[in-house]
Amino acid sequence: MTSTLVALIAIAILVIVVLFKGAIIVPQKSAFIVERLGKYHRTLEAGFHILIPFVDRAAYQYSLKEQVVDIPAQICITKDNVSVEVDGLIYLEVQDAHKAAYGIDNYLRAASQLAQTTLRSAIGKIDLDKTFEERDKINTEVIDAIDQAALSWGVKVLRYEIKDITPPVSVKEAMEAQMTAERQKRANIATSEGLRQSMINQSEGEKQKQINEAQGKAAQVTLVAEADAKRIELIAKATGEGISKVASAIKDDGGIEALNMRLAEQYIMQFGNLAKNTNTIIMPSNVADVAGLIATAMSTVKETR
Repeated sequence: MTSTLVALIAIAILVIVVLFKGAIIVPQKSAFIVERLGKYHRTLEAGFHILIPFVDRAAYQYSLKEQVVDIPAQICITKDNVSVEVDGLIYLEVQDAHKAAYGIDNYLRAASQLAQTTLRSAIGKIDLDKTFEERDKINTEVIDAIDQAALSWGVKVLRYEIKDITPPVSVKEAMEAQMTAERQKRANIATSEGLRQSMINQSEGEKQKQINEAQGKAAQVTLVAEADAKRIELIAKATGEGISKVASAIKDDGGIEALNMRLAEQYIMQFGNLAKNTNTIIMPSNVADVAGLIATAMSTVKETR
């Protein structure tokens, strides 16, 4: 009885060990390659699985997540024979674990080496000045080269990015001097353009000022002329109306007598003012004959009636 119990316990322990050895849990976004007796059997996806101990084994384990591979810096020679140091990053993911296990020994190292050789080839096709401008073109060329080779590896290359392009110190100093000269050139051009525009604006302003002044003077002369014409017109009209009224008054009863009296007053007043304003007096020969002068003027008035 005791030996039987011991046997059962031993069997139970063996079963537990077997189950423990055969049980396997595959994490999410992972894939395990199972070999049975050294030969590919199946690919395990995420979840719980039971393997046959001592017969099946998880030979390869792959992450199906996107992976980043740092491409070491390397010396590349440009088309114009300048050595530059270039490094980058490659992003890829395993899409077929079976191909990744049996298609190549180490897909990460293979992708890194292929990226370096392709990068050297791409850099050698362009001049130094264009290496900074055509990064996208270089990245695309590297991706295409790796992606074609990686089809048999079960790997998909998502993108490649150049991190740094470092030229020699002498070349860098020459490039910095060239950029400084270019910036100075642009500054001088901008200054000259600004000065030119300023002079044009000033001349245009002076021209417009002269036009405005001329127009103002012309308008002023026109207004003065119109005012003088209006004044002359009003004076002539008033004079005509006054003469008309005097003529009408002369025709009325007593008009001649009033005219005689007015002429006499004006005669005496004007001779009085003449004596005040100047030392030289021009006197008519018959200055004492006021009545005669008035009579002469009145005869003229009567003739015009």
